Amino acid sequence: MSQHTQVIQQPVPTAAISDTLFSQLRTTPIFSSLKDEELRCLNGLEEIWLKQGELLVRQGETGHNFWVLLDGNMVISQTMSDGREMDVTSLSPGNAFGELPLLANIPNAVNLRAEKPSHLVQISEEGFWSLMTTCPDVRKAILGNMAKRFQKMQSVTIQQEKMASLGTLAAGLMHELNNPGSAAKRAASQLRSNLMRMHELSAKFSKTNLSVEQKECLHDLQEHTLHAKQTVVMSSLEQSDAEEALAEWMEGADIENAWKMAPTLVSIGLKAQDLECARSEFPGSTLSDALNWVEAMASSMQLVGTIEESIGRVSDLVMAVKSYAYEGKGLKQSVDINSSIHATLVILSHKMREKEITVEKDFAPDLPALQCECTGLNQIWTNLLDNSIDAVGPHGKISVRTWAEKSKTNDQRLEICIRIADNGSGIPLESQEHIFDTFYTTKPVGVGTGLGLGIVHRIVDQYGGIIRFSSVPGSTEFVVRLPAQTPQYT
Repeated sequence: MSQHTQVIQQPVPTAAISDTLFSQLRTTPIFSSLKDEELRCLNGLEEIWLKQGELLVRQGETGHNFWVLLDGNMVISQTMSDGREMDVTSLSPGNAFGELPLLANIPNAVNLRAEKPSHLVQISEEGFWSLMTTCPDVRKAILGNMAKRFQKMQSVTIQQEKMASLGTLAAGLMHELNNPGSAAKRAASQLRSNLMRMHELSAKFSKTNLSVEQKECLHDLQEHTLHAKQTVVMSSLEQSDAEEALAEWMEGADIENAWKMAPTLVSIGLKAQDLECARSEFPGSTLSDALNWVEAMASSMQLVGTIEESIGRVSDLVMAVKSYAYEGKGLKQSVDINSSIHATLVILSHKMREKEITVEKDFAPDLPALQCECTGLNQIWTNLLDNSIDAVGPHGKISVRTWAEKSKTNDQRLEICIRIADNGSGIPLESQEHIFDTFYTTKPVGVGTGLGLGIVHRIVDQYGGIIRFSSVPGSTEFVVRLPAQTPQYT
């Protein structure tokens, strides 16, 4: 037994084997082939009696003995990473065990506990090696036992790894489905409100005799709105300036909800000069109604896009899981990193609005497309941004920057660089070396799963890229570097 393992019943040394013990040893498979004189001259042999529940071997401790179970039952268990103890199998009388740590010079891989009162023979390390060198039949039996146990241990380990991978995959899938699922639900709810607002405005217009010029103006604005295929991507400063200019113009024209409507109208590329036709053709309150109708339509188109994006992300996740399960390769694709990050910001925008977070975007206009065969790119931005949102307080700040430069280790390789930073509480120094470990989290119980950054690290590695971070209180930044041409995996 290990010196750290407490057993209440102390070993009883045997100077000479009694007839009763001799008879018991003779019936055990491992000693059945020994001659009587060989059996009676076993060295380093001691008898042990264990009470029910007593521990004989503790997982992780060094092994020093070999045992033969004469009577009773022993339970083999393993202590899991979360502290739980899981029973693996049990040993019945006649079984010999303890050879694996001695022969392989490894710590005990399991716990051994008496399932009921048990009687064992313990052979010291010296006695064990004496048996191995002087008794070929015993040596053969011990090595045979070791091979079987080693094979069984490998089989159990492989099964546990498979179950752990499946559990991680399922938990990661649920973790990743939460954001797009919630975004689609919110967008559908807002879309319903927009449709009701458009219905009310349309009913109002139906009771008004619109002139040909008014109809043409509305038609032109509608055409512009319907053909704005995607949101205009601008830097934070450009977007702020454009929204301010349009809101001030609308306020000057006595438009209701000017500051609320401006972001949506700017996002589809409308400027003050584009709305001059409406200002000249719709007098008084009818101008507000006309622009509210245009804004509701633009918002609805964007919400449809958000729903499509969310459902597309769910489909991508399902395809990624399917690809993982069947070890299939993704299709060759060209990805616009700026658009990919922008879409993620849209999906997470509700969380940022709740905390009134300022997002500063600095997207490189000439950023090359990423050529790759992998999937899961959105998961990188989702997890990094989600962590930043959780880390910052109300009115916090998150900045996103993209650029391209030659690799620092290979000047023939162009790398696409993404920096996501926040002014949150930072990552504690003692936690920084563990943040990419699966299931490790610094968030409160029930808030963090510990999956996000592990997923990020795995995907970045899949792309042949690297991820680095630095963090002090008030400033945390992650930098992802991806080769513009990612490796092809076979």
